[in-house]
Parts: sequence; structure tokens; C-alpha cells
Amino acid sequence: MNAVPPAATGAPARPARPARAARPQGQWAVDGTAPLNHNEQFKQDDPALNVRRRVEEVYAKEGFASIDPDDLRGRLRWWGLYTQRKPGIDGGRTAQLEPHELEDEYFMMRVRVDGGALTTEQLRVVAGVSTEFARGTADISDRQNVQLHWVRIEDVPEIWRRLEAVGLWTTEACGDCPRVILGSPVAGVAADELLDPTPQIEEIQRRWIGDPELANLPRKFKSAITGHPSQDVVHEINDVSFVAVEHPELGLGYDLFVGGGLSTTARLASRLGAFVRPDEVPEVWHAVVQVFRDYGYRRLRNKARLKFLLADWGAERFRQVLQDEYLHRALPDGPPPPPPVGSGDHVGVHPQKDGRRYVGVAPSVGRVSGEVLAGVADLAEAHGSHRVRLTPHQKLVVLDVPADEVEEVVDGLAALGLEARPDLFRRTTMACTGIEYCKLAIVETKATATRAAAELDERLADVQAGLPAPVRLHVNGCPNSCARIQTADIGLKGQLVAGDDGEQVPGFQVHLGGGLASADREEAGLGRTVRGLKVTADDLVDYVERVVRRYDAGRDGDETFATWAHRVDEEELR
Repeated sequence: MNAVPPAATGAPARPARPARAARPQGQWAVDGTAPLNHNEQFKQDDPALNVRRRVEEVYAKEGFASIDPDDLRGRLRWWGLYTQRKPGIDGGRTAQLEPHELEDEYFMMRVRVDGGALTTEQLRVVAGVSTEFARGTADISDRQNVQLHWVRIEDVPEIWRRLEAVGLWTTEACGDCPRVILGSPVAGVAADELLDPTPQIEEIQRRWIGDPELANLPRKFKSAITGHPSQDVVHEINDVSFVAVEHPELGLGYDLFVGGGLSTTARLASRLGAFVRPDEVPEVWHAVVQVFRDYGYRRLRNKARLKFLLADWGAERFRQVLQDEYLHRALPDGPPPPPPVGSGDHVGVHPQKDGRRYVGVAPSVGRVSGEVLAGVADLAEAHGSHRVRLTPHQKLVVLDVPADEVEEVVDGLAALGLEARPDLFRRTTMACTGIEYCKLAIVETKATATRAAAELDERLADVQAGLPAPVRLHVNGCPNSCARIQTADIGLKGQLVAGDDGEQVPGFQVHLGGGLASADREEAGLGRTVRGLKVTADDLVDYVERVVRRYDAGRDGDETFATWAHRVDEEELR
């Protein structure tokens, strides 16, 4: 039956309902600064950087139990501290327990290493902190940081004192602020470098890291700058990135990317098409951070990254706001970066512009120790080097090695468990922290990935040398993609899966065919998922061997794994 209009019944017509106002998203420049959730409230109640004084004057003296909850699970992050997972809690309980039930009375401490640049003196201090205060733990992260575990709040002031005495710090290593700035690990030394971004990284660090004006962002803000032709800083998945290009009229400078990020909603960065001169990089970086601060979404934490603003605005509008409201001038148009050249992980022996060599080595999935780091410092100094670098691929590089001493350094590093000429999967496998320490994790990652890489290198020894390009394996303990699963050839997202007897066991959802720009891939792309394709942790090695052998048998000439994985039918990938 058709509805009868009001006029036909003699009833008075209802007034038109006014359009509902759009729900505020917490954009300061649009909605004002009134907090719309608890995170925003505690950041306004007491700026996060202020917590350092309480650590030094109260918490370190009175112990873990004295820490205010908003400091414990909030503000301490601005000083590089997260509570770590209590041992013995299995992955099935990760989403069921409250934070205070999951967390131990120890911290993960993140040592900020902008550009991955360390002196051997600094490395030795980090090694000493690891040995004395962190049970010897040390992991090289894929953000060029060093992560320590088992840190007690009582020891934090002394750790800060030792780090800061040699020019290191934990300031804004975590939290809703500008995190570590990724930089080319071979900045200033590589023979094939286009531009050295070190002065720009140092200026940003000096002027704005720890600046209260930028210490309350909607969420974390990730940066990357490289002048190396390998484009070695994973620029496509950072909030802002500068990649070296040569302008036909303006010379060498940088191409500007914004709004990349992975986690549960992956998005590759947008290229703005703007050319940035080297001396303009700090100013443009600062302007992009301010756009995020003022226009980023703050109402929902899972929508508070810059990538969501770019998805709504698009690159053209973002560039216009950046120029009109923050730079107050137009940036010139510029060319895109050329295809990457060489390997961005820098593993192996490579020439420096001064005739010496740098030696890049692969720890097993970034895991080292205080003892190993001290050994690297001793070895480097014994051969006249006083500089090392960490990479965004969980690798370590020793700079300034005399050409005639390379093999001694390579052998010395191998004795420490650091391989300059690793097999395929030892080189390409990455893993996040996993359930061993992380409160968000569902499965174990570091030991699983280490075992898998070793077994795969043995089982696939007959095909490795013939592959046209590396096959990269990334292992993550939860959906948040700290190990960049969507941009790996084979990316594994930790979850509980059904075992042979139907019970829930540790395992992974499989992503296939992702990758960032590299010598064998001109453009970044995200991996594909196959419905129902999951693998248990125990079956991981069998699965990877099977799919790599299928690829090797079925590839079209020099077709890469990623191209093959996107081309073939799903059954080939199971």
C-alpha cells in the first residue's frame, strides 16, 4: 500500500528536519580543542613531557606501584617507555585481559637513534645499559632504534644520565609525537649517494624533538629522509618522507611524500609532486607536522593517523593547505624519484666515497645483545672505525673500514653472529617483538622467525642462487604490522588458528606479493590475501618451502615472486 501524503489527509505538514551536523572529529582547526576521549583529556590535563620530573623525583624512588595510571600507560611513552607483557600469558587472552592484568612491572625502553647513526662510544654505552639494567637484551628495530627490555623504573634516571652523557636520548621515542627520523644508513659516506640528509635530520632533531608545541599530535608521526639511490628508508609507509631527485632546472633536492602507514588499514604515501630544496627540508617537515596537529582526526584513535586525512583530502588539497596556511608560499613542481638502484638493506661490503668500505651485516631478525653490541664497538675501533649505523631493515652497518682489512672485519662480525654474506632468508626475514614482551601480541615471533629462516636456507639451498630477486619473509605477532607484513613477499600476521585436532594454536594469516620500491620493483604495492589461507606456526617452514618451490617452477623467466603471487590462481598459493 502506498503512503498517503499529509495534504491528502488534511493533517498539517511536518516541518523539514534540519540536516544533522557532522559529528566532530576532534580536528583542532575545525572543531576546537575540547578533548573527545580519555587520551586527548590526559594529554591536555598535563602535557606528556612533564612526566620526566615525576619519574626522577617520585617513581624511581617509590617504585612501580607509585606510578599514576595515566603516566604508566600514557605519558611515559613520550620518554620511550612501555610496560612489557607479563610472562606466561598466552595469546588467546591478549584481547580478554585489562592492561593491568597483561603488564609486568618492567618496561621496554626505546633508545632513539635518528638516522640510525651511532658512534662506537654511544654503542658501548647502549651495550653497558643493556648488560647492567636490561638483562643483556637488545633488539635493532625496523625504525633504526634499539629496544631494551626488563628495565625497572628505579633505574630509568641513571639510564637517562648515561645515554644523554654521550648524546643519546629516549625523548619522544614513543607517544603521540614525532618519532625517530629514519635516514639513509650510509648518509655522507656511500660512493653512490646523491645527497647527504644528515644536516637536515640534525636540524629537525635540534629544533623540534621535545618541543611542547609538537608533543600533542593526534597520534604518532613517522618521518624518513634519504639521498641514496636505493631509496633505503621505506618512504612509502611514513607520514612524511623526502626522497632525493634531480630537478631539471633546480638541481638536486627532494620529492615529498605524505600519509603512508600500515597497521590494520594499510595505505601507501601520496606523492605531492612538490620539489623541496635541501635547505627547505626542516621547514617543510615542520609544516607537515603542524597540518597533522591541527587537522588530524582525534575523536577515534583508530582513525587518528595522517593517512586517514590524506585518504579524505587527497594530495592536491593537502598540498594547498600546506602551502597556503603553513608555508605561505608555493613549492615548485618536481619530478618523481627514479627507479631504485641497489639494495636498500646495505648488507655486504660496499665502497665509500673516501676509498674505505662499509660492511653491512644481518643479525637474526634484529636480535642482538649488550655483549654483541660491545663486541661490535671493540671490533670497529680495532680497525680504525668509530661509526656504526642501524638500518630500517633490522641490520647493522660498520663504516670506515680500510679496504685491506675488510675480510678481518667480516670474520670478526661473523664470530659475533652477524653475517655480511648471509643466505637468502637470514638476510630477508624480519620479525616484530612478539608475545615474548608485547602486550598486543598473539603469537611468538622472534624465535619462530629465526628457526624458520635457518631451516628455509637449508631446505631451499638448491634454488636460492637461481632466483631472480630476493623473497622477503616478515613475521608479525598481531594485526598492527610493526614488521610490515603487507609489504613483504610473504607476510605473516599472527593469530590463533585451528590445528589438526581443531584446537586453537599459534599461527598466521598469510599475505603474499607485497613490496616497497626496490631494485627489482619500481613501485610499492600491498600483498594479496587468499580467503582462508592460514598456517600454524609449526607448519610455517613447510608452507614457505612449498610456495617458493611453486614460484620457482612456475615463474615466467625473471618474474619476481610478487608478480607471480598476484598473477596465479589461489590454489597455487595454498
